[in-house]
Parts: sequence; C-alpha cells; structure tokens
Amino acid sequence: VRPHLASQALGSKEPLQQSHLTLRGGMAEVCKPDLLPANVVPRHYDLSITPDLKEFVFSGTVRIDVDVVTSTDSIELHGLDVIINSAQVTLPDGSTIATGAAALISLTGSTGATTKVHKCEGVVSNTEDTIAIKFASALPVGKASLTLTYDGELNNKMCGFYRAKAMLDGKEEYMAVTQHEPTDCRRTMPCFDEPALKATFDVTLVVPSDYTALSNMPVREEKAMDGGKKEVKFDTTPPMSTYLLAMVVARLDFVEGKSAKGVKYRVYTMPGVTKQGEFALDVGMKVLDFFSEYFNNAYPLPKMDMVAIPDFSAGAMENWGLVTYRETALLIDEENSPLVSKQRVAYVVAHELAHQWFGNLVTMTWWTDLWLNEGFATWVGNFAIDHFYKDWDIWTQFVNQYTNRALQLDSLETSHPIEVPVQRSSQVNEIFDEISYCKGAACIMMITSYLGMDLFRKGICAYLEKHKFGNAKTEDLWAALTEASGKDVKAFMGVWTKEVGYPVVSLSRADGKLQMSQSRFLSNGKEIAQANPWWVPMTLLDSEGKTVTCDLKTASGDVAGTSAMVSSWVKGNAGQTAFFRVRYSDELLAQLGDA
Repeated sequence: VRPHLASQALGSKEPLQQSHLTLRGGMAEVCKPDLLPANVVPRHYDLSITPDLKEFVFSGTVRIDVDVVTSTDSIELHGLDVIINSAQVTLPDGSTIATGAAALISLTGSTGATTKVHKCEGVVSNTEDTIAIKFASALPVGKASLTLTYDGELNNKMCGFYRAKAMLDGKEEYMAVTQHEPTDCRRTMPCFDEPALKATFDVTLVVPSDYTALSNMPVREEKAMDGGKKEVKFDTTPPMSTYLLAMVVARLDFVEGKSAKGVKYRVYTMPGVTKQGEFALDVGMKVLDFFSEYFNNAYPLPKMDMVAIPDFSAGAMENWGLVTYRETALLIDEENSPLVSKQRVAYVVAHELAHQWFGNLVTMTWWTDLWLNEGFATWVGNFAIDHFYKDWDIWTQFVNQYTNRALQLDSLETSHPIEVPVQRSSQVNEIFDEISYCKGAACIMMITSYLGMDLFRKGICAYLEKHKFGNAKTEDLWAALTEASGKDVKAFMGVWTKEVGYPVVSLSRADGKLQMSQSRFLSNGKEIAQANPWWVPMTLLDSEGKTVTCDLKTASGDVAGTSAMVSSWVKGNAGQTAFFRVRYSDELLAQLGDA
C-alpha cells in the first residue's frame, strides 16, 4: 500500500517518501530479474468471474491461449491467494492433456514445508505467488489453450480484486474493485503477471442485476440470468499488460459526454453525487483529445470511464479505458471546493490520461524503467494542465512541488538512482517513490529545455509509434530523441538516470570570464568523489535579459558569457529548467542580491 502524501500535487499511485534500496559505488546494484520460464508465452485471456459481495469471495474460469515455445510437461505462472480447482490443456486438434501427479513437481526448488497443494491434482505453489502445473504428458511446440477454474477472496487489502466499503441511502454496502499495479493481477486470476507479457483480454462478469459492471472495454453483450443476476460480456482489449486489467462491480450513477474526437466519456460516482464529477469530465475530455493531437497517435479505445472509489489506496490508477480514483482526486464541489482541490483533480486526471499512451500503449519492459511511466506522466500531466489553465502558473508550482522536493531527497546519501534494478516482484512497491516521480519529471523537463519542445515532441511521437502495443526500455526513448534531435541524448542523460545524486555548480568570475566547476551536492556537507561528471546544461542570464547556454561535461570549465556578464550580475540555471543547484562566489552573489 502506497500512502497518501501531504503534497497535493502528487497524483496517480501516491509515491512513498523514500525507498531503501541497495547501492554499490553510487549506482544501484545490478541484478537480473526473477522471471517466469520463457517456454510458454500468453497471447489471449478469456476470463469469467462471479463475485459474491455477501460472502466476499469470487469464482473464476480463465482460458489462456498460449504459444508453447519449447516442449514441456509443466507450466509455471503467477497466482496468489487463489485456489485452482481444475486445469486442462486443449491442443489445436481438440485433444486435451490432463494434469499429472503433484508429487512430480519441483520447479522452484522450494522445500516441501512451503509447498501449497491446490484442489486440482498436479497443481502446487512452491512459492508464495507462483503456481506450477504438472501435466500427464509433454505439451508439443505450437499453440495451446490452458483452462483453469479457481476460487479467490474479495479481500480487504485494497489490492487484487477487493471489496470497497460504501454508503448508500445511509446504509453500508460493498462494491468489488480491482487494483493490479504493480503485481496483484495474480490475486484476481492465475496469469503471467509480468509487464512484458502482453496479451489481449475478453472479460465476462456475472453480477447482481441492479449493479453496474465495468471493465476496460465497452459492453458487448448483456443478458439476464436466473437468481437476480446478469451476465455482462465486454469487447476484446488491445494487447496490454496484466496490471492494466480492471473491473468494477457496484451501484453507480454517471455523468457523460463525448469528446470532440468522438470518444465516449463517463465519470462514475456513488448515487447522488454525480454533479461533483462534471469538472473532471470536462477536464478529461479536453485533455484526452489534447494528448491524441500532441502524441500524433489517436487514443485507441472507444470509451473512457473514470470511477470514484470510496476505499482506494492510491491517488488513482491508469487502467486502460477504466481509470479508478480516490474520491478526493476526482470529485469537485463547484460551490465549496477551493482552487487547490480543483488544481489537484485536474492534474491527477491529466496524469492518468497521459498514462494511456506512456505506460499503457507503450509499457516498460520491466519495473526497472518505472520512471519512464511515472516521471513522464508527471511532467506531461502538468504540461497539459498548463495548456488549458494558463492563469494557474503551473510551472512555478512544478518547480516548488516537484523539482525542489527531488533536490531535497536526492541530496541524501541514502537516495537512489532513477533507474533502479528490480530483481523480485516483492521489491517493486519500493520504487514508487518521489525519486521516480519528482526527479523523473524534473529530468524530463531538463530534456525538453535542452532539445527544445519541437524536437522533443518529434522524438516522443516517434517513440510511441515505433513501440505501440509493445514494450520499451529507457534506451529506446533516448534512441528516439537522439534520432529526432541529432543530439546524443543517451550520453547527455546517462549519469542523471543511472547514478544517484546531482551536482552543485560553483560559479565565479576571473579575468572577464565565468568559471564553473561541479561536484556532488549532499545536504550533510560531506564531499564524495564523483567518478563520472554530469553533463550539465547551463543557461546563464545577464542584467540585460540576454542568455548564454553552454554544456559543462567535465569537472570544470570556462565560458566567455555576454559583455554584461563581465561586470554585472549573472543568474545561473535561468528558468530553473535543469536539475542542479548553483553556488555563487561572494562577488556574484552580492551583485545578484542587489539586482
């Protein structure tokens, strides 16, 4: 669970204050991710779930269409707090392969004392969150379908498929909601729960007839069933990561509209407060179309739903086509809510909509590149709100709330790089912190200033087009920006993202020239040698309003500057667009103070 922070500007998954990650030599310790075996790859999930909101359980059936890459008599996938009742593989010719004996399974090397046996013979969990299935014979190379029936719990942990408490007509009742990022889809269904293992999804929900059922895609078919229930089938999703799968079952009302580009848009709330969703609806429709234009890539789904959830651990979650929010991050009372609340709602909505492209359309290959999702969405969310609300002075707030917070945290010896190698799923939550969000966003701002907005946009559009419906790494973004700009962005940004900390640039004047030197800034005053100097993009402003830009790539260097800089005041890091501090000599500081 990621706690809600006091800083009103931070949206999406609310970041932790500071993570505690192992560092070696100023860089995060390199580790190889613990991934599922690559012998079976998912292509499509056909999922049917029936939640019971009285007993707080659910039953499910999932058919997973897979490619068997190498012949195997076992399949390992993720599953946590689910009990497998039956398992069977169907081959393209219609023949089936049943499970074998559970005693034959030893995929993970765990001891028998930690093995959990499921109701289905041949199925065990040798680790807390993986399931191993042994079959009576080997699966041949090619296509196959794995069908599992299982039971799960509508838990009270606000993760997986969970129960959220709500008040309706003065009475307490429950809704069923999913929260799958980063690694909790495995609580909702057995699956290949890694971001690179994208697949399409067909979802069916069997729910009480007076409840609303929502998922990522529009309803394809709805039919009445016996016992006061209905079956709701949804359209097939585009290829996406498991953590983006979403479902909501509740009594809800909505306000709706259609964006200028034709996307059907709804904001769902508890009955009686739909009017409080109108501001978010208006912001959402404008921002969604703005991003379609800015990214030169149309929003690929036919609808967008945003839902206010009473019990929600994060600020919001960017599920593709079905974004879930804490109520305070989505609802506005136009008569009583202060401006700061409207600004927060507008920003969080924009942040989540940015993820529909940066995170959903193109997803990080592994959690090491989480900052690509969160840092970019934080910057571009502010960019979109500044486009529509110029009087809010968004960029001044950005420097105060994001850049300054990152400067504060990254000046600690215990900080960590933006790119954090993640080995196990259990470590992922640790990197949802303010370094990923705030320093990541500040570095994106620094890139936009260095390249210029036009070249930056050109590179981002090329990156999204090349990798859409797929996965990418930080290096892929650098490659796209380099090709668009002609500048070596990987060399420029390498130390900023891969190493901890940031520089303080000392600025002085001698013989009519400005002298600069850099060293790592630490809030405790300690001096630590920096093996690899930062590539510092310095913009200097003089007393006549003229600027000079230069790159400090080594420990020290000189710059001629303008004629006014020979004797008058100089402001370093003009515009505060780069991520470093400036230390002025006594002479320059005195002149700047008098300006």
